[in-house]
Amino acid sequence: MDALTPHGGLWAMMANATPTVIFVLCILAFMSLGCWSIIFVKIFTLTAAKRDTARDYARFQEADTLRAAMHSLGQSRQSPAFNVGRMAFEELVRMEQADLDPSEKGHIAMDNIRRVLRQAVSQELAKMSASLSFLATAANATPFIGLFGTVWGIMNSFHAIGLMQSAALAAVAPGISEALIATAIGLAVAIPAVIAYNFFLGYVTAIEGELVNFAGAFLNRIQREVTWTPREAAAETPHRRPAAERF
Repeated sequence: MDALTPHGGLWAMMANATPTVIFVLCILAFMSLGCWSIIFVKIFTLTAAKRDTARDYARFQEADTLRAAMHSLGQSRQSPAFNVGRMAFEELVRMEQADLDPSEKGHIAMDNIRRVLRQAVSQELAKMSASLSFLATAANATPFIGLFGTVWGIMNSFHAIGLMQSAALAAVAPGISEALIATAIGLAVAIPAVIAYNFFLGYVTAIEGELVNFAGAFLNRIQREVTWTPREAAAETPHRRPAAERF
């Protein structure tokens, strides 16, 4: 092993790599730092969002009136459910004060509130999904970036064989081993990124389901408690339809 790595260990091999391979390793290091920063931030933010949404949905269902429900949600203003409910409640207040034909006011209000709920849910999901695209990009790109560095390093090693006119393994093994580090590091970046991306995507999907349920409960409560809204059944919220069509 000492003959194959005359300059020492892993860091020494990286230091003696070609400039192109070193540049590739710098790119991989930057992407690894970005991935782990996103992973640590998302662990805390998505866990808190899922917990808060489930808790606030239960509080909303248990409250006696819509105003009491909104007051209970206001205890956690960072909750996605609170943001969705606040936007819908503000639209309800605006519609209640609007100077419209009483026979049409209720139908217009329910349509507006449905649109506001869809918009609010989409905004919350967009905020929670922010930066996940970087994880997906890293998971797909870093193995190929590392492979490029490896191919370049091996190409230089074979070029050295031609210059030395010797095919001895001991002469080219250090250069090949240095080049292979790029592929190994590329995989080391990609594997955590793809695992984290799929894990966080499942979290976002679960939160989306909770928000859709909350939006349906909000519409049901409006139709039960607000006297000037129409009395037809509240919109359905099936789980297999796109979020924009669920309420």
